[in-house]
Amino acid sequence: MFSPFERMVAGRYLRARKAEGFVSVIAGFSFAGIMLGVATLIIVMSVMNGFRQELVTRILGLNGHINVYSLSAPLEDYSIMKLQIGDVPGVTSVSGIIESQALMTINGYSTGVMVRGMTRDDLMKKPVLSDHFIEGEPADFVGYSAAIGRLMSEKLNLKIGSTFTLVSPKAKVTPFGGMPSSRTFTVAMIFDVGMYEYDSNFIFVPLDAAQAFYQMGKAVSSLEIVTKNPQHLNTVKRDISLITDGVAGVYDWRDNNSSFLNALQVERNVMFLILTMIILVAAFNVISSMIMLVKDKGRDIAIMRTMGATRRSMMKIFILTGASIGVVGTFVGTALGIAFALNIESIRQFLQGLTGTELFSEEIYFLSKLPAVIDWNEVIAVIAMAFTLSILATLYPAWRAARLDPVEALRYE
Repeated sequence: MFSPFERMVAGRYLRARKAEGFVSVIAGFSFAGIMLGVATLIIVMSVMNGFRQELVTRILGLNGHINVYSLSAPLEDYSIMKLQIGDVPGVTSVSGIIESQALMTINGYSTGVMVRGMTRDDLMKKPVLSDHFIEGEPADFVGYSAAIGRLMSEKLNLKIGSTFTLVSPKAKVTPFGGMPSSRTFTVAMIFDVGMYEYDSNFIFVPLDAAQAFYQMGKAVSSLEIVTKNPQHLNTVKRDISLITDGVAGVYDWRDNNSSFLNALQVERNVMFLILTMIILVAAFNVISSMIMLVKDKGRDIAIMRTMGATRRSMMKIFILTGASIGVVGTFVGTALGIAFALNIESIRQFLQGLTGTELFSEEIYFLSKLPAVIDWNEVIAVIAMAFTLSILATLYPAWRAARLDPVEALRYE
């Protein structure tokens, strides 16, 4: 595609002499701009992918893929419905749960919490929970016991064996009127799932204890369904809706978290668009540096033309010169971005130790670690976009060089 002559001349133009230092400086800034733009785009998109994957993984690990809620009252006789749903192709498990709010009081301090009642077997089927118990034994999860998060235990100074009181929002009828229902629970296990909302606000209790506490008898508030593929639920959801038609509503994890997932997608798209501007600005720098190079090398171009070089050769020389800046900048930026994304948590810890500030707050970002997941399709798209912009940026300066008239260029030499 490029002859040895064209490669030689382009290489000489890239290695500018002292007299052409200003052109070289602009070319260097163009290289740095493309490198930083590509690296920043890969890093930010990897972090956005990491956020989505970590949050979705934890949401799916702590909640069912599909939930069946009663349209009016708690699900009283749900055993037949549970068996029917369990036979639906794609369903791996169905379990009854109780989930409701309560007021937690300890040593005069009160705070609102979310209480989830489920059996010990169902609790241990969730790897996100069962693999992250840092204290306590599953065998102790019986009676009026509870599993709480690490942040809640630290905030309220609760340890294994500590007790606290839960007050139900549902009043208990007495001869003296409605009285709040309360019960004392014992901390049996402490978990740390790395998600602020759950580690600080959720309490898991045995299903029978939750039924007694909320005065629900043998009923449950919903059925939690786990499927083989949480990303493709439409067919399973439709089959379950036929079973529960008129009795209960069916909602999947996408319905329950739609606003959150949409916000992530919008933010991801906007960040991609904004950071693409960095590469675009760097491409304009390439145009500037190449136009100045053509202006500076007008005499050389004229001499090469008079010695037999064609306009096509002149155009290819300057395309190769400008594209080399973009290609090398893209490759270096890609390597830098991938290396940064793969070690982003270590880099964050280092910067926090260096500056003494918290760069990634659990309360704001919901995660205890900064995640990054590299999507290689996105990396390829970024590389292709940077290549394309780099080559397009060289076309006009190369065309100017090819159109240069040797007579006019040498007239005043």
